[in-house]
Amino acid sequence: MARDGDINEPTSRFAEQGEVLTDRSDAPAEPPPQGSGAARALLWVLGAAALVVVVLLGVQTTGILPEFRNPFTKEQTDRSQPALLESMQDLSRYVAAEGNFQVVVDLENDRRHVPDWLLNQRTLFVGAGSVEAYVDFGTLAEGAIVQSADGRSVEIRLPAPQLAETNLDLDKSYVFAEERGLLNRVGELINGDPNRQQEVYRLAEDRITAAARDSGLAARAEENTRKMLEGLLRSLGFEQVTVTYIAP
Repeated sequence: MARDGDINEPTSRFAEQGEVLTDRSDAPAEPPPQGSGAARALLWVLGAAALVVVVLLGVQTTGILPEFRNPFTKEQTDRSQPALLESMQDLSRYVAAEGNFQVVVDLENDRRHVPDWLLNQRTLFVGAGSVEAYVDFGTLAEGAIVQSADGRSVEIRLPAPQLAETNLDLDKSYVFAEERGLLNRVGELINGDPNRQQEVYRLAEDRITAAARDSGLAARAEENTRKMLEGLLRSLGFEQVTVTYIAP
């Protein structure tokens, strides 16, 4: 049986366990895992960003702020000078017919005994243009219109139809293929020729003009002018209308 004095005195083993328990209760709590804090911060950032986007869209929809635009969009600035009127002239032409043409120009510039890969330039150009056939009433001479005594017939002598200058339509014309030698490319980089295509354009216009002369466009203009004058003068009471053309 233990003694009374021994009961109130803790054993060394219990004392050590008590100290261990006391030390555990006073120890600071372990910090929460860092991964959960980073995830929570990321959610806050995403939520704030979404809120900002919603607010901006709402403000833009209401029209309070101006429309947001891409700061890197392509802009075109036209600094051209206003058109200058050089001259005006009265026209007395009656355009009686028009022909539309297309021509293929195959132009090559090279040097003899020089390989094509070194010095050569070949352009395949498809040109589209139109030519008008007209009668110039401004050149009518005195006595060109002769009316009969009874007022039933009239004779008109007109100048022969003429062909206007060829109008090359650059919107419908294009370079189909182009070959250039090494020296041609280097020369263009050093001192490029902005009028390099002018020769091709000129050849296309010459070919179209020649084709218009051989196409019967002038004869079509004669027939259309005659029909126009016959219908006009018969509506004025003339029963017989004669139209003749004078060669230039």
